[in-house]
Amino acid sequence: MGREFVEIFDEWVHTYDDSVSGKDAEYADVFDKYDEILQTVADRAIGPVVEFGVGTGNLTRKLLARGLQVAGIEPNKAMREATAEKLEQATVTDGDFLKFEVPFAPRAFVSSYAFHHLTDAEKGEAFKQYGQMLTTGGKVVFADTIFVTEEAKQEVIAFEKTRGHDNLVEDLQREYYTTIPVMKELIEAAGFTVEFTQLNRYAWLIDATKN
Repeated sequence: MGREFVEIFDEWVHTYDDSVSGKDAEYADVFDKYDEILQTVADRAIGPVVEFGVGTGNLTRKLLARGLQVAGIEPNKAMREATAEKLEQATVTDGDFLKFEVPFAPRAFVSSYAFHHLTDAEKGEAFKQYGQMLTTGGKVVFADTIFVTEEAKQEVIAFEKTRGHDNLVEDLQREYYTTIPVMKELIEAAGFTVEFTQLNRYAWLIDATKN
């Protein structure tokens, strides 16, 4: 359920905001147009909304700015504390994409740069759960790194190796980055209609609507 990656963020919490703002050249392409990407997710959300993988609260801030009721879910304690310091009005509790508790019936689930912590089987299980919780027209809006094909993924990994981006290559090989065809099949099987929009070289918007 992605919990195997929780401890990584004990270290990354201190540099995360610098990385997403472009100060880390190795991850510059991954987080290109980061603020714009988060705003796109926030603009498509409907409330009340559950946000998974809150991190340091950057998407949370945009959701709250829209006046939405937000329940934040974050498995890493250091990240929860970082969000609490940044956003006093934020409500963030321990949980993950599959195990969480919220104080309302959600109309949307959102996330940014986190769904790849689940295996494909877990991704499918997650969407089935969201489909059971949402009424018709409910939304799941995720921004995450995915690839058009497995071959395209391997080409990107090979390219990043030539650039000496060893940390990024390790991430791409260790975590569960999937492909659009696989993601589409999983989402539609859970009773959603889905659209994919490329946001930068790595990130895609996954905009799913409950049928």
